[in-house]
Amino acid sequence: MPTSEGAAARYGLITVAAPLDLAAVQAAFAARELFLAYQPIVALSDESCVGAESLIRWRHDGWTVEAAEFMPLTDRTPLSGVLTYWVIDTIANELGDWLGSHSRAHIGINIPPEILGRGGIEYAAVKSGLRDYAKQLILEITERGIPDELGLEALNRIPETGARVALDDMTLSGANLALLARCHFDLVKIDRALVAELAADRPEPEWLDGLTALLRTTALEIVAEGVETEYQARTLHVAGVQLAQGHYFSEALSADDFKRFYDAGSA
Repeated sequence: MPTSEGAAARYGLITVAAPLDLAAVQAAFAARELFLAYQPIVALSDESCVGAESLIRWRHDGWTVEAAEFMPLTDRTPLSGVLTYWVIDTIANELGDWLGSHSRAHIGINIPPEILGRGGIEYAAVKSGLRDYAKQLILEITERGIPDELGLEALNRIPETGARVALDDMTLSGANLALLARCHFDLVKIDRALVAELAADRPEPEWLDGLTALLRTTALEIVAEGVETEYQARTLHVAGVQLAQGHYFSEALSADDFKRFYDAGSA
């Protein structure tokens, strides 16, 4: 989703005006212009911090570019896997020891479906040492395509490692619900576009009833993305949503700033 002008002013984020291509992203990676930021996730019951989602960012001409601006260019290319393994290495370097001393914290890692079942994720986790903290990891399966047969098999075996699995960018569409029925998921993350529909001056959207029904009939944990207002946080909590992330609570932070945020606001 393109970054709004308001968000750009507040957080130094930009929508890149010039067209980007895969070569530009490869060059940025080679030049070490990519880095990780950590978006805190809080419990809506008391707004205590329970963990974070790791997000790729790009330092570009003095600004920060969000992953949505460039990561789709890597879909179904070798760079998709390379960047995922780099994320695993980076989390291990920045948070590995900290995770060892904060056993209740969890970290989400976005996993493109095309690399599931190919062995690279497991290799990177073991090599980096992050495999030791598998119970604190949430593998977020992005909506950039449905896993193939090998990927679906690997997806359903992830719980054997101790890690949890989240369906990212949930829109409560038929395709989402079909995937929920076929695969093991521990969490679903409600797409920020749905959350943006929650406003005090509008009727409650129809999807909220569907979400309430999903919560009643499953043991899933729900994470709402893109929470920007107190009204959204309160409405989601009343609906039964357990967790949330968004600028209402905190922008994405550096590893050190996230550690401080967690320690200041953990249960």
